[in-house]
Amino acid sequence: MSSASTPRAVFFVSDGTAITAETLGSALLVSFPGVPLARHTIPFVDDAAAAAEAVATISGATTGAPPLVFTTIRDLAVRQVVAAAPAIVIDLLGGHLREVEAALGTSAQPGRGTVHSLGDLDRYHERMWAIEYAIEHDDGQSLRALDRAEVILIAPSRCGKTPTSMYLALQHGVVVANYPLTDDDLPAAGGPADQLPAPLRPHADRLFGLTANPQRLSQVREARRPGSPYASLAQCTREVRWAESLYRRHGIPYLDSTDRSVEEMAAVIITTLRRRAASAPEGARP
Repeated sequence: MSSASTPRAVFFVSDGTAITAETLGSALLVSFPGVPLARHTIPFVDDAAAAAEAVATISGATTGAPPLVFTTIRDLAVRQVVAAAPAIVIDLLGGHLREVEAALGTSAQPGRGTVHSLGDLDRYHERMWAIEYAIEHDDGQSLRALDRAEVILIAPSRCGKTPTSMYLALQHGVVVANYPLTDDDLPAAGGPADQLPAPLRPHADRLFGLTANPQRLSQVREARRPGSPYASLAQCTREVRWAESLYRRHGIPYLDSTDRSVEEMAAVIITTLRRRAASAPEGARP
């Protein structure tokens, strides 16, 4: 294998869960879609011993071009250990942390965890509840308390409802349910083609649709159920066309998930929620 096609090792290293390192690092890497990458996450690097272990792991991946290492480590001493790794180390906090210190007129406190105040704890518990809700309401498994959802994702099967729901709950604390548009929801011959599935009708103002390229959707389904009618291009085309028609008839915002990352879709959905909230009558629920 040539060096040009050998994946470049990328490490996301943090003194916490590494979610921030992954999010910020990936936001930079998305601009280089043609570069093959082998991604690795090293969380909870919060002391010198853990930092030394991380450096050893990074060193083991140094077989060609030096790895890229994105870090979000608050403690200066720990950062310095990781910075000695045989890699290109990109400190995602360092320079910005100094700017914030200057702006606030006080020094950052090293070693502070991500949950350390009542406000943070409240946000943490809200996020955990959002995750539990998303799990319970995944793929239409539960219709209980749909009125508590901030958004209900709807789409044909395998269009990305579940990963997008989980990302919204985990990263942003959004209370989200998702509901599959299946054969049972497709209009019968001669029947009305524009009706929402019955469980969704009371919540039309909270719906957000996903769609996908039928050919790509067929490939994804084929990997799951080879040779099945479910995976056929004809079936995928039929479902996608009906779903998009449904979205347009009911004014449901939607996007094509074919070439979008979960992060991108979440950003569009959150922007839509904010616009809805801004345009809602005073006192109305977003």
